[in-house]
Amino acid sequence: MNLRERDKKHLWHPLTQHKIHPEALPIVKAKGALLFDEDGKSYIDGIASWYTAMYGHCNEYILKKVQLQMQELDQIVFAGFTHEPAIKLSEELIKILPKNQEKIFFSDNGSTANEVGIKMALQYHFNKGEKRNTIIAFEDGFHGDTFGAMSASGLSVYNGPFEDFFIDVKRIPTPNADNIDRVLRLLQNIIQSNKVAAFIFEPLVQGANAMRMFEAKYLDLLLKICQENKVITIADEVMTGFGKTGRNFASDYLEIQPDIISMSKALTAGFVPMAVTSCIQEIYDAFLDDSVGKAFFHAHTYSANPIACAVAIAGIELLRSDDIQNNIKRIIASHKDFDAKIKNHSKVKTTRQKGVIYALDLNIEMDRYGKKRYEIFEHFIQKGVFLRPLGSTIYILAPYVITKEELERVYDTIFELLESV
Repeated sequence: MNLRERDKKHLWHPLTQHKIHPEALPIVKAKGALLFDEDGKSYIDGIASWYTAMYGHCNEYILKKVQLQMQELDQIVFAGFTHEPAIKLSEELIKILPKNQEKIFFSDNGSTANEVGIKMALQYHFNKGEKRNTIIAFEDGFHGDTFGAMSASGLSVYNGPFEDFFIDVKRIPTPNADNIDRVLRLLQNIIQSNKVAAFIFEPLVQGANAMRMFEAKYLDLLLKICQENKVITIADEVMTGFGKTGRNFASDYLEIQPDIISMSKALTAGFVPMAVTSCIQEIYDAFLDDSVGKAFFHAHTYSANPIACAVAIAGIELLRSDDIQNNIKRIIASHKDFDAKIKNHSKVKTTRQKGVIYALDLNIEMDRYGKKRYEIFEHFIQKGVFLRPLGSTIYILAPYVITKEELERVYDTIFELLESV
């Protein structure tokens, strides 16, 4: 029995309607920007396996660091113990995070990183004797699948059956030149009419919302109002962090820095699960008290796992290297050249780019996970390219180590689709 058949016996895949899509493609090996199936066919990983393997699959530099760490310390409880990999990772993160960040809290994935941020904000006000129970979030944002993160998310395809159980969230549109005055008024009205604890947002790029992009100058205006009203600001950098926007974090484009930043995905370079929520000193200080009840009672068994920390340290070292920074610049320039080639194509509705993130909208209507979307996905797979359309949106977010030739093949495959759609 081959892997496809064995898979169907017991496995339940995420974001999959198995009645429509009964089979998953078995991958047996990965290296650099390439994936290999059980028949030996290769596929260019055009989305770095959900934006994780940004330094390439099975990166040799990271592998060596992992092997060394596995021989020293595999796992230790992080409540009451500490270890050098976690300490060093905190030091390396603080070097590249926005300057106001001071404290690092570990969890295990992007959803829980945001869950931690929301709970920090709620308890911050609680510890200060002020009950604030409302969260503000953008319309159509996505912050994860745990209940707090899901409450803040606005994509109903993910949330429908659970909405009766959510925390109180008020939504505002993403800001742009046409609506900024209205959005500012709406934000002020929400803050005046509710006990608002926090504003959570994906800075500059909403990943699951078809890579919708907006400008830092408008987000700064919203953050200024939040700051003036002691509303904690939480930047969800799970997707955007670690160089994808052309800077270490999308928050680096902002004049007003967030109070809390959540990160995961590229944090551990596609090797192992781990997440971090960072915060400013003021938030941490609000949890210091003679009362144990004011401590932050949130924990994960594998918090600050030493092997995951070693991976993250190696990833940061690669991110700061000249080779990766030059590759990022090369990819950004290549996307701009490709955009000039296809942006006026009759089958292209709109295009957009931020750093190495490139997206285009097809001039056709389709369901987010419907039949037509699946046909487009299959077009790319048959051509040996892994791209994962978000409805009628096609996006590229490839590993930083993708070669010029591999990237050109991704472009060619998209162009072939435009000619045939």
